[in-house]
Amino acid sequence: MKGYLILQDGTKYRGTLFGATKVQAGEVVFNTSMTGYQEIMSDPSYYNQIVVMTYPLIGNYGIHHHINQSKGPIVKGFVVRESSDIYTHWNGVMSLNDYLKANDIMGLSGIDTRALVRKIRDQGTMKGVIVPEDISSEEALSLMNAAKFQDYVKAVTTPLPFDLWPLGEPVAKVAVMDFGIKRNIIRALLKRNVSLRVFPAFTPFEEIKAFAPDGIFMSNGPGDPEEIPGVIKVVGQVIEEEFPTFGICLGHQLIALSLGGKTVPMKYGHRGGNHPVKDLNRDKIVITAQNHGYVVTRESIEKLPVVLTHVNLNDQTIEGFKHRTKPLFSVQYHPEASPGPDDSDYLFDEFLQMILTNKKEATQDEK
Repeated sequence: MKGYLILQDGTKYRGTLFGATKVQAGEVVFNTSMTGYQEIMSDPSYYNQIVVMTYPLIGNYGIHHHINQSKGPIVKGFVVRESSDIYTHWNGVMSLNDYLKANDIMGLSGIDTRALVRKIRDQGTMKGVIVPEDISSEEALSLMNAAKFQDYVKAVTTPLPFDLWPLGEPVAKVAVMDFGIKRNIIRALLKRNVSLRVFPAFTPFEEIKAFAPDGIFMSNGPGDPEEIPGVIKVVGQVIEEEFPTFGICLGHQLIALSLGGKTVPMKYGHRGGNHPVKDLNRDKIVITAQNHGYVVTRESIEKLPVVLTHVNLNDQTIEGFKHRTKPLFSVQYHPEASPGPDDSDYLFDEFLQMILTNKKEATQDEK
């Protein structure tokens, strides 16, 4: 079936539809990764977005049961140059087409993705909708304008708290503030032999404090961080209590806002597995996976009681900082991902060490 993607300015990209037939509007963004399409589609940070892959052939290793980063694909649409129905991997269980069809997501192939990405880079991210060719442009734009683009975090956070335990004896317990956490982040934490209680994003501070965690982790997630002021207030209370804290992506932005910083939307965001970041403490370059459309401004960071620790080498944007006096640090990128492949894994070790050091000092104080 033929169809097209139409952007909010009326620009059309005609191609062939695949996957499901459900029409859904979204924010059109692009990802520069060569592989990892299943992880991308199931990353909660992509909620309410139509993802365009820049690599020309997608789907050639199929879909795998253990790769999803959430319960399933979260995107509103998926756009590729060429979609492969043939997959060759011993662990594959279905094709990309069947995966989208089973999860009621429409895909579009056969378009000039280079032209589409260039338009987004030149004019900035914009809304769009994928529709069959028998739907007029006016009707498509009407469907897009009627779509709701709000309550991002509410849509992806866990509805109820739940506990997870490592295979070994827990050395500490961590409260996870779930703004749309990826499963690989949870695996990275459990690998450090910490037990976890995952809390919904809008949990009151008193409930988190009553858990008496040894440390607090603030996850990735979708949307504009300034649209959840109640969460920002809770994050500020966590910091004030001086719990050892580690934030990633949206968690990083919320920490900055709670300290008095500022975030702004980017023209087209950072999305891909090839972003070079300089670790200023180690004087090393790490290759990182990223997925964000907002950034903490450098001007606001310079006024806060924090030290800049990481910077993006492509555009010099803020990628990480740590507090000058409190046990707190955060990064904008995803250290649990593996484009490096293990370049940034040490951040989870530093979080654990910060927790253990704090526990030891607290024990000594009690004596």
